[in-house]
Parts: sequence; C-alpha cells; structure tokens
Amino acid sequence: MTYTPPINLLTYLLKHAVDWQALLQTEAHRDLSDELASDILGGAAAFASDVLAPLNRDGDQFGARLEAGKVTTAPGFKQAYQDFVGAGWQGLSAPAEIGGMGLPQTLGVMVAEMFYGANMAFGLCPMLTGSAINAIAAHANEEIKSAYLPKMVSGEWSGAMNLTEPQAGSDLGALRCKAVPNGDGSYALTGQKIFITWGEHDCAENIIHLVLARLPDAPQGSRGISLFLAPKILPDGTRNHVGAIGLEHKMGIHGSPTCVMEFDGATGFLIGAENRGLACMFTMMNEARLYVGVQGVGIGERAYQQALAYANERVQGRVDGAPPGTPILGHGDVKRMLLEMKTGLMGARVLNLATAWATDMSHCAQDEAMRKKMAARAALLTPLAKACGSDMGVKASSLGVQVHGGMGYIEETGAAQHYRDARIAPIYEGTNGIQALDFIGRKVRRDGGQAMAALMDELGLVLERARQLQSRDGIDLGDGITHLEAGLSAMRTANTRVLNAADSDVQAIAVPYLKLCADVVAGAYLLGAVLNGFEAGDAQAAHMQKLVWYYTLGVLAKAPQGLAQIMAGAQPIHAVSNQYLADL
Repeated sequence: MTYTPPINLLTYLLKHAVDWQALLQTEAHRDLSDELASDILGGAAAFASDVLAPLNRDGDQFGARLEAGKVTTAPGFKQAYQDFVGAGWQGLSAPAEIGGMGLPQTLGVMVAEMFYGANMAFGLCPMLTGSAINAIAAHANEEIKSAYLPKMVSGEWSGAMNLTEPQAGSDLGALRCKAVPNGDGSYALTGQKIFITWGEHDCAENIIHLVLARLPDAPQGSRGISLFLAPKILPDGTRNHVGAIGLEHKMGIHGSPTCVMEFDGATGFLIGAENRGLACMFTMMNEARLYVGVQGVGIGERAYQQALAYANERVQGRVDGAPPGTPILGHGDVKRMLLEMKTGLMGARVLNLATAWATDMSHCAQDEAMRKKMAARAALLTPLAKACGSDMGVKASSLGVQVHGGMGYIEETGAAQHYRDARIAPIYEGTNGIQALDFIGRKVRRDGGQAMAALMDELGLVLERARQLQSRDGIDLGDGITHLEAGLSAMRTANTRVLNAADSDVQAIAVPYLKLCADVVAGAYLLGAVLNGFEAGDAQAAHMQKLVWYYTLGVLAKAPQGLAQIMAGAQPIHAVSNQYLADL
C-alpha cells in the first residue's frame, strides 16, 4: 500500500488555521517564504512516499534483531537513515546557532507527520534525537554542547531517552539507577532501563543516551534525580559500558528497536544541576509529547488512505441507485466511517499545528508579552495535542480495519499493522490519563485559569466572526455556529467546575475535561480556517467547509455531552464498590 502525504490539506491549514504570515514577519524567520516552505513540504513528501513508505511493511515483518549485543534493523532502514542524514532532515527545526536550519516547528510538525505516516517505526529515531538535542542545548555546559550537538544536529549521531525501569514507569521517583562520581568530573552509571526506543541500532555511528539516575545520598523521590549523558562511543573512541541485553516483543512498531539497556559502570556526564534531572528531561519530553500527537495523525492518515483505496475497489452488495459493480464507497455507512476518519484527523492535526505555532511565537515574537502569552498557550495545548492526536490515530486505524471488513483482520492487507502501530501512542511519553492530569493540574488550575480564559476568549471571537460572516456574506457553515456556541458554553461551565473542584474529584474528571476542551478548540480552529479561506478567496475553502460541517456534527456537537460526567465528579466512580468490579 502506497502513502501519499496530504499536501493540499496541510498547505490549506498552514495558510488559514494559524497566522503563518505573522511568523514570516518575525526577525527569526524573515528569510522564510511561502515558496521555500512549499519546496520543503514537497521535498519531505517525496522522501516520505519514495524512500520511507516502501520500507514500512518490511519493518513490520522483519523487525529488529539482537545478536551478541548488536541490533540489526530491518532491511533498507540503514540506507534510508543515511539518505535521511544526507538530505539534512534532522536539523530542519534545530536552531541555526547549533548548526540547524532554524526553521519553525510549524513546518517541522508537518514534515514529521509525513515521515510518521510513511514509516512510524523509522520516524521515532529522529524524533528522539531532536528532543535530546533540545535538552542538551538548554541544559548542558558549553564543552558538552560543542562535543555532541554538531553531529546530533546533522543526524550522524542519534539520541535516546533512558527513563523507565522495571519498577519505575510513570512514577520516575521510584527509579534506582545509580550515578557515582569518578573523581574526574564524570560519573559511573549502573542500572537497567527498559522500553528504550532506538537504544541500540546499526544506523548511526554513535548513540547519545540521556539517562536519569540517582546520585549517592540524593533525596528520595523525584527530587533526587539527575540527568546524565552517556555516549555509546566515548570521546576517546572506546566503547562505553552500555549496551542492549534484550529487545521487547511488541504489539506493533516492530521496525523500531525497543531495548532493555544495561549500564554497567558506564561513563556519564552531568547535564544541568545535580538533582534537577527531571526538570531537564521535561525539556526533552514536552516536545516529544507534541510529536507523539503528530505520530497519531500520521499513522491515522495512512490507515485512512488505505481504507479509502480499498473502498474504491471492493465490490460487495448492491449500492442503492447505482449500477451493479459499484464499489462499497457508495454505501452510506462506509462513507460515514471514512468521513469520521478524515475529519477526526483534521481536528487532531489542527491542534498539532496550533501547538507548534504557539511554540514558535513564544520564541520569536517581537513583543515580550506576546512571547509569554504564547509560551502559556503552547503549554496549555501540548497535552491536548498529544492525547487527541494519539487517540485519533487509534480510532482511525481501527475504523480502517472495519472498512476492510474481514480482510482488515488478515495481516496480508496491512490494515492491521496500522492499528498495531498506532496503539502505543496513547501510552508512551506519558499516558493520556497523565496528559489529562497535567492539563487540569499544571496548565489550568495552577495559574487560576488565566491561560485557559485567554484561549476561550479567542474562541469566542471565532464564534462572533462566524456569525458576522454568515450574516454578511452568506457563508454556509451548516450547524457549525450552533454547535460551537454550545461547545464553548459547555467548556466555560466545565472550566469553572475544574477551578473549584476538590482534589478528590480531579482524577475522575480530568480525561473527560481534556476531551471536551480538545474537541471544542479543534472545532473552533477548523471553523476559523474555513472563514479565513473564504476571506482570502481560496478555492479550496468551499471543500473545507463541507468537511468541517461533518466535523461539527460528528465531533463538536457531541462535546457538551461530556459536561455531565465532569459535573458529577468522582462520586459515580467511587459509588461502585471494588468488590463488584469482577462480578455483581
């Protein structure tokens, strides 16, 4: 099954869903133009479809192999990685001062979506390298930066994130990996890490591990964690005492080696201050969380394209009012599933794009107040993007199997692979339940709801503008205005509930609150993109309007339904005795 990046849709959203021109007018991106952006997206689309996509099936079937401590990736992966490095894709969004191209994340997430859609297992390697680059650039000393960043930015060296241990998953405060000073400024790292994505492989000549470990006499819990850099190959060219002792046998992403790593007195170098490792690592994880949302959209898009192609070919049953032999796309329920996939992915995609744009503006807006506002906006949107994108990837790939019917359950069609690959995204980089708790606790309640209030005010402006344009210009938005008004009202009520909720209620309402907010925010951004497209005279606006109409009916109209669960709090959960969870 081929993969063709949805360039027309991506370009439309870039032009009309975010203020792309405002970004181009900043000092940091004054040399970037629409033409250059188009060329970059076109080049990425070609690399995704021609180089990465053909390897996706082999990656699933052959996977990665571990023999004598060495991991061999699936056929074609090593050459594809060299092509990736040669084309300079790794440094696309890395700052120019450390050797990158300095292009905005707004472009970066679109390029990444294409690569994930083409080959999600492959795309995890550059994702983790990019996140490691950010952590090193933000927290390491100049000596470490100069020694490691140039070859990481080029992609010659890859990066890996070593957090999880058998007894320390989401609760990193329980980790036991030890770091003992060597007396020369370095540390000896000892311990085992599990679930380490691309922790060992044959594609890059060196792998730069960022490792969370505990110093002697460090405080207990998360306050006693430090961050270290431990290269596979040390600066003197010798092999460090770190290696893979196992590969996980996974449900999906078989082409991505998920390693059990052992550090046996491995040489490491401190990144940032002692016992401040978790704060340093969050620099890495925050971007990774956005890109996991992008992964969900990418793999969901590939599942959608395969389902659409199958629906255009498969003949089954008589389509009402159509001649014999009409494919199943003519059946209303099949097209309904396809529209659920396409429009749901659009909603998640626009959240990814808005998060990346806010991140860019937090760095390069001319006004300091705007930079602060956009930093808060990016922080607010990141858990929405991660959770919505990854959940939608699972939903879309599941619907893709359904469109195929029985053949979707058979591995030879490839539809099942997309579902298996997508299923990890709601779990790693912080489960989506954790994203919801982060959203409600750190992003909404911590500042008294200020960042959320600012966002809701802007969504209200979209609603008012939609009313004006529909009245003035006769733009048909279907029931979009009605559903956005109801959704925004539910969101405001839910927000008041969240700000005043007892701590005992927070966990019970976090996930439905995040979902309500994500669906309304995405709906408002999509309606705004339609309005902007019409005002700009974009010929695609009329087609986008019809897709957004379906989104407002299928997603936005249902958003207020979550309000009842939010208002009820934890009582309905705890009313059910644990002893009756197994049987009545």
